[in-house]
Amino acid sequence: MSPSPGRVVGIAVGALAILGIGVYGPAMLLGPLPDVQVQVDAAQSAAPATTSVALPVEDASAVAFIGDDGEAVGVAASADDEPSPIGGAAKLVTVLVVLDSLPLATDDDGPSIRIGAEDYTDYLRYSGEGSRTVQVSPGDSWTERDVVQAVFLGSSNNHADTLARWAFGSVDAYVSTANEWLEEQGLTSTRVVDATGLSGDNVGTAAELTQLAAMVLAEPTLSTMLEGDADSPTSTDDRRIPDAIAHLGGDGIRAISRSFTDQAAITFVWTAELASGDDRRTMVGAMTGVDDYDTLDPAVLGAVEAMQAASDPIEVIVAGAGYGEVRSAWGDTARLVATAGRTDAALGAVAEDARVDVEPFTTAPAGRQVGTVTVVIGEREVSSSLELDSAISDPGPIWRLTHPGELIGAFLDDDA
Repeated sequence: MSPSPGRVVGIAVGALAILGIGVYGPAMLLGPLPDVQVQVDAAQSAAPATTSVALPVEDASAVAFIGDDGEAVGVAASADDEPSPIGGAAKLVTVLVVLDSLPLATDDDGPSIRIGAEDYTDYLRYSGEGSRTVQVSPGDSWTERDVVQAVFLGSSNNHADTLARWAFGSVDAYVSTANEWLEEQGLTSTRVVDATGLSGDNVGTAAELTQLAAMVLAEPTLSTMLEGDADSPTSTDDRRIPDAIAHLGGDGIRAISRSFTDQAAITFVWTAELASGDDRRTMVGAMTGVDDYDTLDPAVLGAVEAMQAASDPIEVIVAGAGYGEVRSAWGDTARLVATAGRTDAALGAVAEDARVDVEPFTTAPAGRQVGTVTVVIGEREVSSSLELDSAISDPGPIWRLTHPGELIGAFLDDDA
């Protein structure tokens, strides 16, 4: 006897119900949950205020910090788009190129350099022109150290020519070597035509002068000269070489080059030590084309003051602050809290808004680290881990059984 149609339908419906319960229930109860959604706190993540460095707009100027690698890291520059005459700062190229070719250890005086007729003629000529000189006489013997110091600190034009001829055979040969060296150093805007800087065709930018200043500080022989007493005897002949470039020393500034020419006006290159929290940072600066010292001095002091403000630490990431929130599909929420505070000196760079990165997750206990908060300042990054201030718990079987859409979506996302 065949079953009635109603009985067949009933059996089919029952079988489907049993099958559905047997499949749907486990699928909902054991399937993956959807990831939490992240909401960044825009107010807390806003970029921290940083201090910019303003420079005079009339004359070419630039300031930089000395990085951990000893190179100048530019912070600000003004009116410095095109190369212009650099005056006596060209002597920095002279001493650097000579010491690159003929190194001089800090405890060595180097070879003797005999003063000849051409050297004495240079002394008489430059003296007659009113240019800086340090006296020499025919037959004098100067050590390499003495001549370098006369060029560097004494800003002696006759010694610059003497040093160039001694090292390279002629001033022309020096000029050729110096410009090749500048190319190798990446100083593409700086060019020299003599060893003294008296010609207006010795040109460069203030930014590249700060790079030369960093090279001077990195050269042990020259940096030692900057630290020493330049008025003390410098040779066995009790020869004294003046520190002709010194300026603003009472304000904590160590001049590296200071000169005046008709074409370049005043050119001033300097360094200063700045406090940055418990650390100290070294800055370098350069200004060219300045008409007088009444203009130069406040501009230099203002640049140093601005650099000091830019080097002061600022709170970049606040420990315990919430940089966002995570929310689960079933309503659990937790704040994303920075585990550590971070401070950093802006160094003239502009900070960006904080970036919040959270690894995808579904549930987690309170205190679990789930991501990071990062702030970019110039070329640097500072970051802190982010942890949950409360748990994101499993929603339980009832929510799972009554929200198939969310679970199926999570399954498809997980399987993708």
